[in-house]
Amino acid sequence: MTMKKAVLALLVSLCAFAARAQFLPGAGYADLYDSEAVRAFKEHVEYLAAADKEGRKAGSEGEALAAAYFRESLEKEGITMVSSPDESITIRTASGDTVQTRNVIALIEGSNKAYQGQYIVIGARLDGRGADAYMRDGQLVPRIFYGANGNASGVAMLIELAKKLNRSSLLLSRSVMIVGFGASGETFAGAWHFIHNRFPSTEGWDAMIDLDMLGSGTFSAFTASNQDLNGLLAAESGELQPVKPVVVGEAPYPSDNMAFYNSEIPSVMFTTGRYPEFNTERDTPSILDYDLMEKELEYIYGFTLRLSAAPTPLFSNDSVRKQKKPREEIHAVPYGECDVKPTFLGSRDPKAFLDWVYNYLEYPREAVERGIQGKVILEMVIDAKGNISEVEVVRGVSPSLDAEAVRVVKAAPGWKPGRVGGVKVATVMTIPVQFVLKDTRKGKVSLNGVVLEKKRK
Repeated sequence: MTMKKAVLALLVSLCAFAARAQFLPGAGYADLYDSEAVRAFKEHVEYLAAADKEGRKAGSEGEALAAAYFRESLEKEGITMVSSPDESITIRTASGDTVQTRNVIALIEGSNKAYQGQYIVIGARLDGRGADAYMRDGQLVPRIFYGANGNASGVAMLIELAKKLNRSSLLLSRSVMIVGFGASGETFAGAWHFIHNRFPSTEGWDAMIDLDMLGSGTFSAFTASNQDLNGLLAAESGELQPVKPVVVGEAPYPSDNMAFYNSEIPSVMFTTGRYPEFNTERDTPSILDYDLMEKELEYIYGFTLRLSAAPTPLFSNDSVRKQKKPREEIHAVPYGECDVKPTFLGSRDPKAFLDWVYNYLEYPREAVERGIQGKVILEMVIDAKGNISEVEVVRGVSPSLDAEAVRVVKAAPGWKPGRVGGVKVATVMTIPVQFVLKDTRKGKVSLNGVVLEKKRK
């Protein structure tokens, strides 16, 4: 073969390769230069943010498809699944509707026996805003909030991070729980259920990493000013990294990490923050910076390994727990004296809060068997940021009922704080939590209409 013919043959083969690549689903000329991680990110986001998912609203078929895709992606990698495919959670939304959602939970075992029973939780929210319709020129126009960055980007990051951790599990000291949270948009219902109802205890849960909106903006880390976490971030940033996060003092966006923080589990949220297309129909795969996501993946992977190998106990008590002031030092305004009352899920009626409490209240078995019932009176403080900072029993019924009422109220999502003279203030409120047992049929009792099994003698 002459040199001219050889060059011609080479050009033909290159053109054929380019043509084949060009006709891969969603591929173009620029995709020829994509790394393996970038190709994977694009595949995940394009599936999760596709029109047929209709924005993945909590309880929708789109959210269920996203959960199934997340699960299948981990199973293909050989990662051990903890939750079953048909495991579901029933929640009550802010509008009063009841929907079914799910958490997808997997486990990557650590290799160091000295850290047995100690875990890091890494999670991302599966759901999005969903879809709606609006009037234009007298016509009803459907609209989908695709949620490519919020939060298909975080789910894609979690899948690829789980794959990297699984392939290098011998480097992990602590075990890692990988969780796709359902119904995050409904007061973090999936995260709340995971913490309070899914496992007997959170003992050994050393820290949580939240991945939320990682495709467009400035790479940031929010730790709620936890000094131990800040120290680990600084140590990782001291290594040679393609990108390093800016540590921020204010939460860029309310996410599932707050449910862990409120349960005194230290957490860090990695995010690129809000962006112009946030919560609009323009949040499509085209706005994502996939090269940035690949660099973020390397950093978060390195940080996770560092966190996993950190000495035990991982955090000091002062770093884990929110600093509590004695009650006499808290300057809280009585609820009735607020110019603008605190609101819960958009309602100034305390009954909206009690409805939420009763949705998650569990009648202690010992109290059911002994027929104990009554009203637990609690006093709580809603601080100027809307967090429930203090919960005390003013008048109790029994240790088990008192503890259950406190448990659920302390775990509640945040309020919109009250105001006096236009300024946000801490507000003190009194909340009655009623426990009533009513015989419904032989061997059964009910709590607020929910039938409970009663132990037979």
